[in-house]
Amino acid sequence: MEFEPKWIAWEITRRCNLSCVHCRSSSDPEVASHPDFTYEQAVRVLDDIASYASPVVVLSGGEPLLRPDVFDIARYGTGKGLRMCLATNGTLVTEETCKNILDADIKMVSLSLDGATAATHDNFRNQQGAFAGTMEAIRLFNEKNIPFLVNSSFTLRNRHELADIYKLVKGLGATAWYMFMIVPTGRGEDIMEELIPDDIYEEILDWHYEVEKQENDLLMRPTCAPHYYRLVREKAREEGNTFKRRNLKFSTGGSKGCLAGQLICLIDVDGEVLPCSYFPKSAGNIFELGLKEIWENSQLFLSLRDFKSYKDNCGQCEYVNVCGGCRARAYAVSGDYLAQEPYCSYIPVKLRHKERL
Repeated sequence: MEFEPKWIAWEITRRCNLSCVHCRSSSDPEVASHPDFTYEQAVRVLDDIASYASPVVVLSGGEPLLRPDVFDIARYGTGKGLRMCLATNGTLVTEETCKNILDADIKMVSLSLDGATAATHDNFRNQQGAFAGTMEAIRLFNEKNIPFLVNSSFTLRNRHELADIYKLVKGLGATAWYMFMIVPTGRGEDIMEELIPDDIYEEILDWHYEVEKQENDLLMRPTCAPHYYRLVREKAREEGNTFKRRNLKFSTGGSKGCLAGQLICLIDVDGEVLPCSYFPKSAGNIFELGLKEIWENSQLFLSLRDFKSYKDNCGQCEYVNVCGGCRARAYAVSGDYLAQEPYCSYIPVKLRHKERL
C-alpha cells in the first residue's frame, strides 16, 4: 500500500451556528472563543499542499459558510489545481451560496441528515428547523445542478431510522450516502452510552452490505466502520462472488477500512495535522513544518502505517491490512491508538486456533 495524502479535511473555522450532540470539535458560534486563521495563512497552506501532493481538499468546520472568505479560499485552491470540496450542515445555504459554489468550481458539497424526520434530525442537531434548512439546501443544489453527497451519523438515538434515511437520501438526488458510525470525540464524549454496541454494529453492517449489493444508483460507504471491509470479503467468499464496490472520484476508494494518517488527514483551525477528523492527536503543525515533513516523518503517522505494531485482537487479525480497526475509536475508548477496535466482535483465526489448542 502506498501512503500518500489523497483526501484532506481542513477545519477552516471552529465556529458553527448549530450545537450538534456528536460534534467532534465542540464548535461554538463565537469567533472570539477560537480565532480563525487569516486568508494569507490559508494561501500558504494551499501552496504547501499543492507543492507536495494533489489531494481532494474538503473545506470543513465548524460551519465553513460562516467564514466570509470561504469561497476565496476555495477559488485559490482550484487555481492551484486542487479538487476543492465543501462540507456544510446545509442550514445557511442560499441562492448566493450556490452561485459562489459554482464560481469557485467546488467539485462536491457534503450535507448532513441524521434523521428521516425533522424531529429526529433537529434533536441530533440541537436546533429546531435544521432539517428544513438542509432540505432547502438540497432543493437548491438540485435546481442549480450542484453535486452533493449526504452524511448520516448514527447512535442508538436514531438507528431505528437507518433504512428510512437511506430511502430518503436515495430519493433526493444525492451522488452518495455515507453512513457514519460515531467516534466519541468532542461533544461525542458526552453520549458514550448511546454508542452502538458491537452486536448491533455487526447487524447494521450486514444490512448495509445487502443494500449496497443491490444498489445501482446511489454510491454507499460506511464510514468509521473499518470492519465492514472484513465483512465484505467474508460475505463475498461465502456467496462465491466478487462483489465489486464502485468508487466516487472525490473519495479515497473502497479497498480499506481505517485510512487515518495513511491516505487521509485533518488540518485543524490552528494548523495541527491530525490523522483524521476524529483523532485529536497532532502529528505536527503545518504552519511550522509543512505537509511533506509531517506526512513522511511524523512518528504518529509512521506508527499508524506499521500494522505489525497494532495490539490485541487487531494485531493478531488476518484482516489487519484491509480493516485495521478504527484508530480514533481505539484512542477515544482506551487512550491507546494502537489498541484493538473496541466495537468489533470478530475473533481472529489465530486466536480461535489457540483457544482450541
